[in-house]
Amino acid sequence: MIPIIEDKSQQISELTKTNTVGTSDYAAVVQEILDNVKERGDAALIDYTAQFDGAEIAAIRVSEEEITDGMAKVDPAFLQVLQRAKANISEFHEKQVTQGFMLTRNGAVMGQRVLPLAKVGVYVPGGTAAYPSTVLMNVIPAKIAGVQKIVLVTPPLQDGSVNPAILAAAKVAGVDEIYRIGGAQAVAALAYGTESVPQVDKIVGPGNIYVAAAKRLVYGTVDIDMIAGPSDVLIVADETANPVHVAADLLAQAEHDVNAQAILVTTQRSLAEATQKEVAQQTEQLPRKAIIEQSIAKNGKIILVENLERALAVANEIAPEHLELAVADPFAWLDQVENAGSVFLGHNTPEVLGDYLAGPNHTLPTERTARFYSPLSVDDFVKHSQYLYYGEAAMKAVADDVILFAETEGLGGHANSIRLRKGE
Repeated sequence: MIPIIEDKSQQISELTKTNTVGTSDYAAVVQEILDNVKERGDAALIDYTAQFDGAEIAAIRVSEEEITDGMAKVDPAFLQVLQRAKANISEFHEKQVTQGFMLTRNGAVMGQRVLPLAKVGVYVPGGTAAYPSTVLMNVIPAKIAGVQKIVLVTPPLQDGSVNPAILAAAKVAGVDEIYRIGGAQAVAALAYGTESVPQVDKIVGPGNIYVAAAKRLVYGTVDIDMIAGPSDVLIVADETANPVHVAADLLAQAEHDVNAQAILVTTQRSLAEATQKEVAQQTEQLPRKAIIEQSIAKNGKIILVENLERALAVANEIAPEHLELAVADPFAWLDQVENAGSVFLGHNTPEVLGDYLAGPNHTLPTERTARFYSPLSVDDFVKHSQYLYYGEAAMKAVADDVILFAETEGLGGHANSIRLRKGE
């Protein structure tokens, strides 16, 4: 049963302890996989796919014919949902596009260019746990940014095929190439390149602990979006919240993973107790009951606080991936939210809306990293390049300042570069 904890002026850190697992424990085994793929290329990918996914594959890349066949297996109604989701996600992310600028000052010209990345790899969990929503959320911002090539990797089913829903989402979103590989080995292939898989500039998308560890280890060879840990939700609720809905939203996160985190922070003991009962009752009816029970036992909790100010202080300390404000006037409290990946306002905005259809991205910072990370956006798929021009007169006008700066730092060569142009 999900426990109820009374605040009683405890340190927030004591209230919010979790039992998540870090990537460091997996570094050695993952590094071995990375090195093997780097050395053996496609052969290592085929071996690991047989070992970890139970699939014997002859071709690593998914053919256009397979994509077409996969699309035909998808419910036409779901294809329409994918298109509607694409429209919503596109509309939201198009507002994120930024432009470069040019500045002129006393004969000098300077500016900044915004350039799309050339190649991006998108990791999508596959097999029996397929997430076509992840395809849309990771690919659409990259397309809007103008990325030249988008490569998708996803683990195959045991017969070697790729889940049709993922193929459909990839086609709708505009993926250029699809490869039937997963796990740390797929991350290695994207980072280093193989005979079949192109090396990319950045890897995005969630995965299990092995994928997260691999992304951490290849960072620097390529860029990554973030190290995604277990999913989490924190719900701040007052007396107007419905315990049936609150419990359902907690369980929607708990079913993701045994390490997922579901927390309710409320001012109302009656709501806490009613939600506690609802969590137990609803769990019995859900297909992922075994996962939910482990998740709730490890990281589920209900925290009773004196007022909503304290509730927001707890939320800001936890810095949740998803924050629901299930209160009477959620917009009145929005400005007090400092740390959260995405905020869901009011009683009719469950986090699940953001997972699939609404428009804001669902790739969010986890494990308190909302303190310094942001949701995936168009900005993740561009780079900024600066430029600078000085005419002769403009250069000579600032020459003495530059020379003094350089000499103060003890860099005579720097000073000489300007002094010679000045004519000294």
